[in-house]
Amino acid sequence: MRPAILSLVLCAASALAQSPAELARQQAPELLSTYKQLHQAPELSHHEEKTSAFLAGELRKLGYDVTEHVGKYTDGSRAYGVVAIMKNGEGPRLLIRTDMDALPVEEKTGLPYASHVRSTNAQGADVAVMHACGHDMHMTVLLGTAREMAQLKNQWRGTLVLIGQPSEETVDGARAMLADDFYSRFGRPDFVLAEHDSNSYATGDIAITGGALAASSTSIDVTMRGIGSHGAAPFAGKDPIVMAAEFITQLQTIVSRQINPRNPAVITVGQIHGGTKRNIIPDEVYMGLTMRTYDETTRLAMIEAVKRIANGVAVGYGVPADRMPIVKVDEAEVTPATYNDEAFAERLRKSSVAAIGADHVEKAEAIMGSEDFGLFRDGNKIPGAMWMLGVADPAKLAESQKPGGPQLPSLHSALFAPVPDPALTTGVTAMTAMALDVLRK
Repeated sequence: MRPAILSLVLCAASALAQSPAELARQQAPELLSTYKQLHQAPELSHHEEKTSAFLAGELRKLGYDVTEHVGKYTDGSRAYGVVAIMKNGEGPRLLIRTDMDALPVEEKTGLPYASHVRSTNAQGADVAVMHACGHDMHMTVLLGTAREMAQLKNQWRGTLVLIGQPSEETVDGARAMLADDFYSRFGRPDFVLAEHDSNSYATGDIAITGGALAASSTSIDVTMRGIGSHGAAPFAGKDPIVMAAEFITQLQTIVSRQINPRNPAVITVGQIHGGTKRNIIPDEVYMGLTMRTYDETTRLAMIEAVKRIANGVAVGYGVPADRMPIVKVDEAEVTPATYNDEAFAERLRKSSVAAIGADHVEKAEAIMGSEDFGLFRDGNKIPGAMWMLGVADPAKLAESQKPGGPQLPSLHSALFAPVPDPALTTGVTAMTAMALDVLRK
């Protein structure tokens, strides 16, 4: 036998004898290096050019058949989606998804590998960019899992489909990939799987549960229109800034007074723009809203409440009929609630316990954050689940859970700083164990 062939045989035999946890420990330095590299080079939604190229290149090195630029947005532009496939005989088709985009947040963690990237957002403004939601962690876990699954091919049969999804933060990336004939081009999966990091669980732990996991998301643009005038003569116009302030205050009554408290709901104004100078009352004020709920009836009722309050405020201030507020639901940024298949989630929980120990597998709590991962389940017809990867410092997490304890920085915070060790090796171990269970011989 030639030396090169003998080496491959020995490597395969070695991998066969090792567990996912052992293989993860061996690649720990490489995982950490990859994570820091990705963290320092974030890209905004719709602009994941270099990130997707890096992910595609690494997957090709591992022997996957890779397709780039998968996805088509509603405006006809192409997305930076990545699809990597490894076929290994007859068996189930498992899809594992990671997201790739970052957020317009200026990092303030003080980490030696902190992001100093700046970019231009969709509105043309110069903004700082940060992986404040852990998508760098997700990509690293996917690559680590891809490496182990390639090494452990003797232990599974079927087709493994790994996807790098763009534009999760604008919740139109999954929809863009599906709109690009995803199922017909790459096969309809039998199971779908993903993970998301969380500061609610200690690094080294994971959490999973069946049923509701993440809320639906609805983005609404509200333009409060008035009549501009001099700042010294507000009586000569209709002040949209004052109306916007009253509108925002009244919005708080939707959840507290108009929605059944047994139905979780959140409405937040995350953007407000209006005016150009201190002594000029503008013609209009723009506000960007996000709504979260698990119930479709509640979601529709909240949309109607937003419209009713906006119009009510305008009428109260005597705004002419042709200057009434404009309330628009951004259909490109709407995603349904994320639900985990009960039986599939329990199966994954058991495989995780076997891989990392029962002490490190918790029950995930449902959150009001949103995800578009569930769209790959095709209306929940495909068994699938998302699990949570703990990234919090255990001591700080324990302090935060005491009455009056300091809160940890949440996702989307400028101070969000995951503890990568042992989160990365734990994530790879758990994801590989789940994949092997789904695709086992």
